[in-house]
Amino acid sequence: MRTPVTIIGAGLGGLTLARVLHVHGIPATVYEAEVSATARTQGGMLDIHEHNGQPALEAAGLTEEFRALVLEGREATRALAPDGAVLLEEPDDGTGGRPEVLRGELRRVLLDSLPAGTVRWGRKAGGVRALGDGRHEVTFADGGSVTTNLLVGADGAWSRVRPLLSDAVPEYVGTSFVETYLFDAETRHPATAKAVGGGAMFALAPGKGIQAHRESGGTLHTYVALRRTQDWFAGIDFNDAGAAAAGIAAEFDGWAPELTALITDGETAPVLRLLHTLPVGHRWDRVPGVTLLGDAAHLMVPNGEGANLAMYDGAELGKALAAHPDDTEAALTAFERAMFSRSAEEAVEAVRLHELMFGDDSPHGLIDMFTGAKQSA
Repeated sequence: MRTPVTIIGAGLGGLTLARVLHVHGIPATVYEAEVSATARTQGGMLDIHEHNGQPALEAAGLTEEFRALVLEGREATRALAPDGAVLLEEPDDGTGGRPEVLRGELRRVLLDSLPAGTVRWGRKAGGVRALGDGRHEVTFADGGSVTTNLLVGADGAWSRVRPLLSDAVPEYVGTSFVETYLFDAETRHPATAKAVGGGAMFALAPGKGIQAHRESGGTLHTYVALRRTQDWFAGIDFNDAGAAAAGIAAEFDGWAPELTALITDGETAPVLRLLHTLPVGHRWDRVPGVTLLGDAAHLMVPNGEGANLAMYDGAELGKALAAHPDDTEAALTAFERAMFSRSAEEAVEAVRLHELMFGDDSPHGLIDMFTGAKQSA
């Protein structure tokens, strides 16, 4: 089977691309390894930015649907010291430009906006090869295959499409996150709920941190950061939830109990998220008939921009293809040139933010950044 535009990966970037193409009357097929839209949870809160995520959703014609998902008050930010003392308090006064939504809800809006059958579930890409003249063949783990005139890798950090364009491989950054959840926090964990507040909370020290966000209702979603080797994390048995939580919490000995409760009282098994990045400024020479977007193109340390950039990539690629209906290569050239520039800038900023959060001066540099931004505003 041959399809005009084949998108590998039904994350936010790939779905935004499919939606913008649909708005412009261009058919596309999205192939996704997961067996259904609800096969796994889709992460936590996303702040959707005025300069990239929101314009992408506008290009997709979904601004009204996006606004309906916004959780009020979640732009509040507080920084705590390890002993629980408040170092920074930024209430959500309604003037912020980064409204918060749940990733899974935003993905559902994008999926619902596509024609039935656009996403083919349970199709895990196994191999990709060039056929010449800009055509490519994708083979799937189930034995099927497709050929396409335009292949887009929106398949994340370990992209199967990327090797067609680049030899780059993600490298471990030296820091990992451990993900935990508390539910019904006001009733069951009142001291911790008070410590987190109404939006985002971070308690940081050199090489470590506890970062939590209030989601819908009383759900507190936490990413515990530790600057440790992969071998160190391999020494923790994440198949034993209790032992894993105890092992991670031990690294925060002496911290306020309302903070460490985010680890020790977690109501889901702790999940290890090893952080990897592609080289800052990752780019490639133009290869006919194929491109990348999102983490497949510019994986960077978490800085609040990943999902926004992926959606913006998808929207910009969709618009470029619509603007050059008879010259796909011109569209891809224009798209990649702009993407390389903006992603390189964001990757540099991501490295700077990561050092502010977990470097030797943590958390003071980050707090200075927040207060400086507020004064500028």
